[in-house]
Amino acid sequence: MKARIVHISIERHWRDVYAFAARPENMPLWASGLGTGLEPDGEDWVAHGVLGSVRVHFTPYNDFGVLDHLVTMESGQQVNNVLRVVPNGDGTEVMFTLLKQSGMSDEQFEADADWVLKDLTTLKKLLQT
Repeated sequence: MKARIVHISIERHWRDVYAFAARPENMPLWASGLGTGLEPDGEDWVAHGVLGSVRVHFTPYNDFGVLDHLVTMESGQQVNNVLRVVPNGDGTEVMFTLLKQSGMSDEQFEADADWVLKDLTTLKKLLQT
């Protein structure tokens, strides 16, 4: 699949960024594709938003800055979202690996990249002091 790394720098310690971003309850504050909230459902979370109802399975909290999450759409299609929080001196790099899904046009892929950057920018605004 065609891939693109969408990234942003945040002037805040990486552990602070990770601690905030790793909480599923916080994701709707900055990850607009998940709608207005996430509801816990066993080991997963359910979101109702622009993508319909989706099931989200998050990587457990860890010491490596890994925020991967598997999104299962109503159709059964699964999308593995690869998200990393990486230390950079006193600041942080947040990187999302966007993969062009089967059947997705180049225009849709570009729109997804723009959407991810918008969400990462929102995360930065929330955390950068």
